[in-house]
Amino acid sequence: MLFMNIYTWEPSQRDALVKRRLEKKGPALADGVKKVYEWTDVGGGRGFMILEASDPKAAMTSAMVWSDLMKQEIVPLIDTTEIFPAEKGKG
Repeated sequence: MLFMNIYTWEPSQRDALVKRRLEKKGPALADGVKKVYEWTDVGGGRGFMILEASDPKAAMTSAMVWSDLMKQEIVPLIDTTEIFPAEKGKG
């Protein structure tokens, strides 16, 4: 299952976030969670990460590592063609 993690941080948290990310050599994901892709808002203060996990608890556990430094919203995703099959194959 795919999840989107939309995360935001205050400018005062930037240095602590960078330090922790470098220490953990990445986003510090729980076992069973794979980062599919990640984007950072060029204006700063916000990022978007697509995660793949078979267990929603694992996706939530990954977020807990960062909960003291940023606000996160984790949203389960489904391919739109699962809801609207007629759109399959249309860009």
